[in-house]
Amino acid sequence: MANILGIFAAIILAVSAYLAFKNNALFEEEIANRATEEASLAQSQERLKDALAVLKALPIERAEVDAEFAAQTEIETALNESNDALTADIEDKTQQIETNKQELDAFREKIAKIGNIRELAPKMQAMRRDLEELTQNISDNEASLANLTAQDAATEEDAKRRKQKLDTLSRGESLPTVNTSIRSIYPTWGFVTLNAGNNAGVASNSALDVVRDGDTIAKLLVTSVESRSASASIVPDSMSQDVTLMVGDRVVTGSKTKVAAEN
Repeated sequence: MANILGIFAAIILAVSAYLAFKNNALFEEEIANRATEEASLAQSQERLKDALAVLKALPIERAEVDAEFAAQTEIETALNESNDALTADIEDKTQQIETNKQELDAFREKIAKIGNIRELAPKMQAMRRDLEELTQNISDNEASLANLTAQDAATEEDAKRRKQKLDTLSRGESLPTVNTSIRSIYPTWGFVTLNAGNNAGVASNSALDVVRDGDTIAKLLVTSVESRSASASIVPDSMSQDVTLMVGDRVVTGSKTKVAAEN
């Protein structure tokens, strides 16, 4: 009888030890799962924080673009006014040169009509000095006219370049000179950040191309612009499945495709 009770007691102890082992393993597994979920939650909170920061900066970046547009408009107006003033000055100098030439021709006619040069030598000397002075005035005026013409051409060229830049930005297109690279990539959110902004000619809502080894591997649509950085969404279906964007990939101005316009 004592042996039977001992056997039952041993069996009960063995079962209890097995259950305790199983419960301890389940408890450790639950702790590991909880740590994994907490790490995943921390990553999700960090991504949400980045997205909220980008969303908060959008109105400020739009205000900067509007301010740049207004500044470019003021510069264009000032250049046009300067061009008008230079044109008026050129017309005045041209008229003055023509007047001096007429006076020079009149002096030459008077010299041709002089009879006895010996008797009129003092007068001729004075006329010669006047002639030399008029010739010098004509040369000075011609040089001034050439300088004003060059200034006018340079002003017109500068105004043309600024107008082209202003027209491009007002159409929501980045300048053709944009040549930057990817600063960071957020594949979960489908966007990247760039190493250039509106100082380099990047415009909000413009299309950009990601180029690698001379080939376009993806297209971007600019969503926000700062002075020296920008954010852009990756255009859906513009990138092959076997292509992965990398930090440092070159980004240039691209054509605004139908897909980019719809996005």
